[in-house]
Amino acid sequence: MPGPAAPKPEILAAFEAAKGFMPVDEGLALYAAAVEAGRLGLPLLEVGTYCGRSTILFADAARQSGVTALTVDHHRGSEEQQPGWDYHDPETVDPEIGLMDTLPTFRRTLHQAGLEEHVVALVGRSPQIAAIWNSPLGLVFVDGGHTDEHATADYEGWAPHVAEGGLLVIHDVFPDPEDEFTGQAPYRVYLRALESGAFTEISVTGSLRVLRRTGAGI
Repeated sequence: MPGPAAPKPEILAAFEAAKGFMPVDEGLALYAAAVEAGRLGLPLLEVGTYCGRSTILFADAARQSGVTALTVDHHRGSEEQQPGWDYHDPETVDPEIGLMDTLPTFRRTLHQAGLEEHVVALVGRSPQIAAIWNSPLGLVFVDGGHTDEHATADYEGWAPHVAEGGLLVIHDVFPDPEDEFTGQAPYRVYLRALESGAFTEISVTGSLRVLRRTGAGI
């Protein structure tokens, strides 16, 4: 049996060079899940773009499958990326208005990786975009805000659109409170997905969980 799909060396190198936080092993697991989900012939959607590190792998997997990668972010940074927090990067602040703006960095990242034409960037707040979305998705990758409010809104907004047999991928799942870095909201969303009976876990890599839709609801 062949192993999980893996990106070409130049794509992996672009991922490793990009600004962001996802470790390589989790990125490879995301890539394999995205390639698998792409076989459904449906778009793949990421919630939480930041500067496009994970989007590189997501977009290349979509390209391999002949589907579209979608990525949702308001590009003003999540809570832990604001000034005064450990994950703040001054390079992402717009000097003219004094607010974070990761969109220019994201666009450069995709351009340098040769993947611009394979990604549709949805710029806005996740719940607002989810409220007007009405198409099935082969994969939803939840990697947005880490408060309960934001993680729950991402789950409730996007998980209903995961098609039968499609995948729900959740990042930053930390079961042990001592391992967490911004709260355990993604872990609580992960537990809710399992307890719903709608999703079945198929893989665990670091803080990345991959679940398959095996029933109705969320």
